[in-house]
Amino acid sequence: MKYFLISDNTDSASGMRLAGVEGVVVAGRDEARRALCAAADDPDIGIILVTEKLCAILGDEIEKIRNSDGECLIVGIPDRHGRQQ
Repeated sequence: MKYFLISDNTDSASGMRLAGVEGVVVAGRDEARRALCAAADDPDIGIILVTEKLCAILGDEIEKIRNSDGECLIVGIPDRHGRQQ
């Protein structure tokens, strides 16, 4: 089981890569949605980390995946700007 990061900035991706977590940097809702769906469909990925800004953008898609029979966990993480209020 692997972790996978979906981020909207390179700083978060670089930091997580140093910790051994692979991922992608996306620009825009469509690219983020495609990355999320691909990660959720990958049987090797067990935990998907998503930056908070993207969590807000992808809320509906994240809920669909969480409510499906999928076995992955989706976790929102703060990025370089800290927690969004």
